[in-house]
This record gives sequence, structure tokens and C-alpha cells, in this order.
Amino acid sequence: MFKFRFRSSASLALGCGAVLTLAVTARAVDTQFWQQSEQADFEKGTRKGLALRSDGLLILGPEVKEVFDAALPYLWSAARDGKGNLYLGGGGSEGGSARLFVVNAQGEGRKLTDLPGIAIQALAADGGGRLYAATSPSGKVYRVSADGHSEVFFDPHARYIWALTFAKDGALFVATGDPGRVFRVTPDGKSSEFFATDEANVRSLALDGRGDLIAGTAPSGLIVRLKPDTGAGAGQAFVLYEAEKTEITALAVAPNGDIYAAAAGAKAPARPAAGTLAVPAASAAVVGAVGQPTPIAPGPSPLPHALAPLAGGSEVIRITADGAPRKVFSDAQAMVYAIAFDKQGKALLGSGNKGVIYRVDTSWLSTELAELAPTQVTAFLADGDGGLYAVTGNIGKVYRVGAETVPSGTFESSVYDAGTFTHWGALSLEPTPKGAIEVETRSGNTDRPEQNWSEWQKAPLIGDSGRVASPAARFLQYRLRLSRSGADGEGPRVSMVTVAYLTKNLPPEVQEMEITPPNYKFPPQVLSMVPTANITLPPLGGHRAAAPAPLIDISPAVTMNYAKGFLGVRWTALDPNADTLEYKVEIRGVNETVWRLLKDKLREKEYSFDSRAFPDGDYVVRVTASDEPSNPAGQSLSDMLVSDPFTIDNTPPVLSRGEVVHEAGGTKVRCAAHDAASILVKAEISADGGDWRVIEPISGISDAKEEEYLVPAPEGQHVVALRVTDDYDNQAVITLTAR
Repeated sequence: MFKFRFRSSASLALGCGAVLTLAVTARAVDTQFWQQSEQADFEKGTRKGLALRSDGLLILGPEVKEVFDAALPYLWSAARDGKGNLYLGGGGSEGGSARLFVVNAQGEGRKLTDLPGIAIQALAADGGGRLYAATSPSGKVYRVSADGHSEVFFDPHARYIWALTFAKDGALFVATGDPGRVFRVTPDGKSSEFFATDEANVRSLALDGRGDLIAGTAPSGLIVRLKPDTGAGAGQAFVLYEAEKTEITALAVAPNGDIYAAAAGAKAPARPAAGTLAVPAASAAVVGAVGQPTPIAPGPSPLPHALAPLAGGSEVIRITADGAPRKVFSDAQAMVYAIAFDKQGKALLGSGNKGVIYRVDTSWLSTELAELAPTQVTAFLADGDGGLYAVTGNIGKVYRVGAETVPSGTFESSVYDAGTFTHWGALSLEPTPKGAIEVETRSGNTDRPEQNWSEWQKAPLIGDSGRVASPAARFLQYRLRLSRSGADGEGPRVSMVTVAYLTKNLPPEVQEMEITPPNYKFPPQVLSMVPTANITLPPLGGHRAAAPAPLIDISPAVTMNYAKGFLGVRWTALDPNADTLEYKVEIRGVNETVWRLLKDKLREKEYSFDSRAFPDGDYVVRVTASDEPSNPAGQSLSDMLVSDPFTIDNTPPVLSRGEVVHEAGGTKVRCAAHDAASILVKAEISADGGDWRVIEPISGISDAKEEEYLVPAPEGQHVVALRVTDDYDNQAVITLTAR
């Protein structure tokens, strides 16, 4: 119908913004910064020999050395005797049995024996060098001699045995699951039920300095203190804490007497009855005396965690000597299976999913000391020299984690994408380096550094800054090497790396243009011409955001307003540098050579103009986009797009040969109409100023620039008006008297 580019329907719900903001930050003239300072930033890179604190501090980590490979999927438990021998209990052997290994003080390992069951879930060695191994499922405790001979020492008639620990008097405490019990077994094999609960499992045990037994349960996540002797010949239990998680996976008592407990597994939220007010449930504060359990909360019997991993991450609770609990660690993905302590008494956590060993530094800070290749750290053992042995699952190995830091370590960053061809500038570190730090960079134009990037090039530091020597390119990567001197125990540290860069200015792109239907104009714009004087800071501990990549320009919809004689043009445009753009709109006839300016310095992507200022005819519009607002004088770039031809038609049709004719069929009105520029789309008739009624041309359809009309006239004497409308809403009227 219309002789112009029009891709939308005739509903006039056209894509164009009704509210525009002009306070856009210019980018091309500004130096941009790639900054890494948070834990999440450095976790995206690759660390070797470096530890990472939760506030984003890189420091030298401990020496980690593989000691033994069990060639099993899992090692779940460990014990060490007085001679320095390590005993390791695993599962997942080809024969389907639980397997026990021994590694001597020289690091030589061998299989000691196989035991019935899927896994050896717990191990303990007494002062006499005797080893006790607990299997699951259908758990039994076996006593194993140095030559591998085994015999059943205790059968609790429970499905699982989760933990073993020795009392000060030499008795062995045995924690079971399904049902949840703690048994006390004397060296001669006599057993008694020490603690009973309706909890499905007693998952973990630890002995504090006073000789009290600490137990962790599932599925209520209770931490319970059990006193072996109250003077009345009966033990007593008291719940110290109920965790927000379902299962206490590990317990340990610090040298200062603080209790550390790891809890895992998300609890199902309580569901109060409809129409009732939910109130906090009373916690199970007191558990029954020995042999007289008080019900707590029964739950389903879990499988060993090798077979049924928990969801919801872990948290670690510290309970001080006065009984006050405090959460000191939490992670939504890590599963803490083991707790130990370093030379300074700080808690070390062995976790699953990524095989990370954490150190709890304060109540709000922790450090990723090391990430082992196996994905689960399942047990810890002290090595006697201030370090520890880390036992792993998936796959089953043993590592020694030293007490001293490594001489040097490296960090290779993730790849940074500047979005376009970029010149790289200064590189700075925080804090000011104290010690030896080497910085290297490399750059390239693919997102895979192994594919034809530049070689690593040093960026020598003067104080805390240097300059990137890598060639200009879209992508960049840096590498740090931190080294300590012999006198420096900690070595250097890095909490922030900042790289300055300036992207090459690229021209904008006018991508698409459209002429809107005639006789409509865009609504007035609500403009913010003055940039705000305010700034928004990132969250505390955050950093300046990297420059955003340019987005695809998609215009929103808007309803245009009727305005006779107006035409509109709208377009999409973007800039690869995200520069602020200005637009110039020009018009010329299709047979002319001179462009006439309609509007300059326009920030909106739309413009309406009064076409009545131009003679009828065919025209084109040109839109030129310039990034001048964001670039120094003489350095701006531009792009332009010319529309398809469209018609300006403000002249009404011409009506001629209007007459009233009398025929055998009655009186009729005859008229001819033509339009020089556009088709005639509608004809109407009115008698004596009444309502207009649509009529058809003789051809039967309104689709031409010339039409003839022959329509019946009303009977009697009347004033008859005939009105014709063209494609551009121009109208002509002729009046006749019918008798």
C-alpha cells in the first residue's frame, strides 16, 4: 500500500523508546581497568603453591606432596600408631570388599588385609599398637594384627559404624547408625550401651580434654556432650547445639578446648498447618541418661556418604568452653568431611566436591590452603612435625601437607575479554610488594590462549606497578610468581591486580532504518540532558566493574500520535566501544543530489518532521551516526544508512465530472476521481449532512489512482456530498443537488 519501508503491522505499535536518558557515560576517551581483587576473581584462575583467603588475598601455600596411591576409588578413614605407621581404610575395590592399607614411616605402602563389607568407615589405634577397623554396612569392629590377621572384636548389630575413638581409660567408643547408638567396649571386648537416641545415626565422635565424649548426630544435626561418669555410675548427655544442617559429618577438639563441628545437608523447611501461626519448636536440650534415651527426632537411615552425597553445602560451628556456639565457616558447595588443627591451633577443614583444604583464620575469614587433584578430602592425621596427612576419595590417595610454606608459587589468571582490539597499559599490585614478585602477560585475539597468542612477556615492577609489554589485542592474561626469601616465612602477598587499557576506537554501525506511516509523529521525549552528579559504589570489598560488552540494539515499542502531514523515521545503531552516539538526519528527492538537513546533534534514535514543507514526490532519508561525544576532536568516526524511497503526498485527490443522472433504475450520482501521487483508498457519500456511508467504485475495489463512481441517490430533493480519501489521508469533497 505505502511506497516506503514499513515492516510492522498497521496497528502503529512501533518500536521506539518513549523515555530516553542522555546521561550516558562516554567511554572511548577514558582509560578502562581490568581489576581482580575478590576470591571469586582468583578462583577463576589457576593456582600452584598459592593459598587464597576469602577476602581475596593471594599468599604462599603449604608444601603438598603425594605419599601413597591406594589405587582405589575411596579412602574413608585413617589412623596412626606410635611407630609412625599410617593405616588407611577404603572401599570400592574390584572384589567388592573393604580394604585396609599400611604405610610405614619411610613412605612404603602395601595392602594389609581385606575385610567383609563395602568400606572401612572408621579406624583407631590404641596405645599398645593394636588396630581397630569398623566396616559398613552390617558393620562390625575388627581387631587387626601387624601381620594382617583380623578377628571380630565387637558386633553392635547395627547397619553402620560411623566413628571410633578411645577413652582415657582405654575403652573404645563405637558410634553406629540405624539405630543411632554409642557403645563402650573395654579392651577385653566387654561392651555396654553408653548412649542411645532416636536419631537415626551417631555420625561422629571426639574426646575433649576433660575426657567427655562429644557426639554428632543425623538427621537433626545435634552436637551432644556425653559425660562418662557423673559419680552415680551413669553417664549423662546434654545437647550443646542443634545445627541448621541435618548431619554432623566431623568433630574435633582444639588445643584450647574449643569444639569444632562440621554440619552438612539442608533441612526441609517446617510446614505449619493452614491458618496457624508458626512458632519456633522447642529444641531437644537434654538427652536421656545412659540406657534411658529421650526421643529426639527420628529420621531416615542414610547410606554411607560415598553413596549418598548431601546437598546444601557445609557450615562449621565453634563451641567455646563456656558453651557459646558461633558459625565460623560456611560454603554452599563444599562438603566438610574432616577437621584438624595446625601448629597455631587454627582449624583445618578437609572438603569434598573440589578437594579443597581450608584454614579457619577468624570467625569471618578462611583460606583455601590447597586444592588436591582428588575431589574429596575425607580424613586428616597429624604427622608429628606440625604438618598433617590428608586422605582422599575419588581417587584414594594420601598427601602430606607441610607446616611450612613453599618457596614459591604461581597464579595464572583467567582470560580477560576487552570486547575489541585493545592497547594494554600499566599493571599495578596491592599491597606494595614486599618480597619477590614476578609478573608476566600474554595477549591474543582468540579466547583460547593456546591458539597463536603472544609469548609470555615480563612486566618489570617498579614499586607496585609495571607496564604490560604484550602486543595490542582483544584478550589478555597475566601470571604472577610469588617467592619468599630464607628469612621470610610468609613471603609476599597480593590482594589486587589492576590492568589499565584503552580500546581502539571503532566506527558505529547504523544497522536498520524504517520510515513510519504518514500522518503520525513520535510522542515528546522525556530527556535527562544533565549527567547525574552522584556515583554508586560497589559492595564493600568489591571493585570497579569491567567495561560492559556492547549489546544488540533492540528498539522497544511505542504508540505514535496522529498528526496530519507528519512523517517519522527510526533506526537502530550501536557502537563497538559503547560510545555515546549523536545522529544527523537529512532528506533529498530521489532525483536530487543535494541533502537537506532535517536535524543534527540528535541523541534519540527517532525523528518526526512535517512533510508539508516539501513538494510532493519520492524522497530518501539519510541517518549519520557519529561517536564524537566520546572522542577527542578529529578522532571521531561515523557511519550512515540511506532509507528506501518513500513518497510525500500532501495534495488531495481531484474530483471531476460530478453529475446526477436519471436512469430507468432510478436517480444516481456519477463522479470521477484521480490522484497524482497515491492510490485512492476510500470513497463515501452523505445526504443532507448525514452520516458518511462507504461506497465502492465501478471497478469494485479501491486500488488505483483513478476511479469512477456510480451510486444510487436518495429519493426526493437532497444535497449529496461525495468524499474521496487517498493513501496519505488527503481528502476531496464534491457537492451535488439531487432532484
